[in-house]
Amino acid sequence: MTRHRFVARAFSLCLAVIGIALLARGVAASNAAVGLGQASRDPLSVPRWLYVATGGATIGASALLASFVTDRRFVLRIHRWTRTFAAQETAHRVGTGLLNALGIGLLALVVYRGFAGPQIPTVNLAVVVVFAGMRAGFTMFTYLVGDVWSALNPWQTVAARLPNGFVEYPQQLQRWPAVTGLLALVWIETTTGVTNRPSLLASAVLGYSAVTVVGAVAFGTGPWFRNVDPVSVFFRLYGRVAPFSWDRGTLRAHLPGMRLVDDEYGDREYDDGKSDGNNRTDDHSNSDDHSNSGRVVTGMSDIAFVIALVWELTFSGFVTTQQGVSVVRALVSAGLPPLAVYGGLYLLGFAAFFGAYVLAARISASRLQTYRKARELAICFAPPLLAIAAGYHLAHYFAFFLSLSPSLFAVLSTPFSSPANPLVFTLPSWVSMLNIAFVLGGHLLAIWIAHSTAYRLFPSRLQAIRSQYPFVLVMMGYTALSLWLISLPTGSPPFIS
Repeated sequence: MTRHRFVARAFSLCLAVIGIALLARGVAASNAAVGLGQASRDPLSVPRWLYVATGGATIGASALLASFVTDRRFVLRIHRWTRTFAAQETAHRVGTGLLNALGIGLLALVVYRGFAGPQIPTVNLAVVVVFAGMRAGFTMFTYLVGDVWSALNPWQTVAARLPNGFVEYPQQLQRWPAVTGLLALVWIETTTGVTNRPSLLASAVLGYSAVTVVGAVAFGTGPWFRNVDPVSVFFRLYGRVAPFSWDRGTLRAHLPGMRLVDDEYGDREYDDGKSDGNNRTDDHSNSDDHSNSGRVVTGMSDIAFVIALVWELTFSGFVTTQQGVSVVRALVSAGLPPLAVYGGLYLLGFAAFFGAYVLAARISASRLQTYRKARELAICFAPPLLAIAAGYHLAHYFAFFLSLSPSLFAVLSTPFSSPANPLVFTLPSWVSMLNIAFVLGGHLLAIWIAHSTAYRLFPSRLQAIRSQYPFVLVMMGYTALSLWLISLPTGSPPFIS
């Protein structure tokens, strides 16, 4: 009874502190989104120090509360809960065909309108579809509903219908090409001005398409889209957060984020996805990464990709704040080239995020009397970071997507002519308050996933609880930094054409 009373009081205290933070008045906060960033700037008055501290305290308190849930059968029921809907193979086949055609059609429109359309970002179909439609809207659909990218992917649709697989993929590269590709794509988005120059965006999409199709034909669609193509890995990993999945034409429902808990923990090798039963060559089966089973993270390259998802949103948030602009200007004034400044901040920040996580794994392994190594713990506790990344993305892009949704609808309804008077929603100030809820919600879900993972890893309850502490501290640091960034007034990144 004492324990339940303590849990109830701690939970009430968390809610009270959150309420104080949301009702207080202070420094203006606003969403910082890359690309078409002028869409939504309504402020929310919240004292910065209060809700940053509140966020960290909430994550810590949630970890404490989770540690009281020690019934393994209950934890197992939570993450294994599923509902299977009757298989509709015909509907699945027709839907896949329609998505194949839609993906190719959208790709053609983006390239054509990027060159031929008006070079005004708010009315050009290429810019609005790529950033408001795909970067924001489709990504949110992927982790909130389900992953359909393997069917929509136009490059996979084309490459799968051509002879492919002439060169064996070098397995020693693991998924590091996808990590490099993701970092490069975010770098291009942030520093080259593709968000404001439709013709440049169309050229980038055309070049990416050529490289992707040629690579998929050379190495095979399976190895390429599983290990090299950053967009496919991006959506596949985000799709594991979603409550719905397809398994050989059968629709399954799960609790959100529970497919991030691996049921296969045990004595096994972690091989960075070189070869296992879940890595099939035929990516058109749509089952290897959409089923309820299978490992989410298999090696250090996957960890790097997951952390890159968290860091790229943090970086894009930082360089689009007034404080970030001041830092960049100060470094350039000291004589450093602008691209070197952006590149240094970008790579050093990613290295810091990655290093902090690896250090947490080493501390966790050293504190436990277990045969599990730091590398194995790092791999096992990486999937919860996907829930954190989803919360970050929602906080950065939800208001952005809502404000540009009229423009998105307008350019899609008349793809060959630009809207005369593009509309942009002006959102009420309370919408910015949701950013805090999105960030904290992603972290709270990550805490539970880590808790469930620990109980799958360790037979001892004390070991299971203690193993989480270093990772929770890293999550608290990520939370405080993210909340601080969304509290800052936004600005346009300098020295970017």
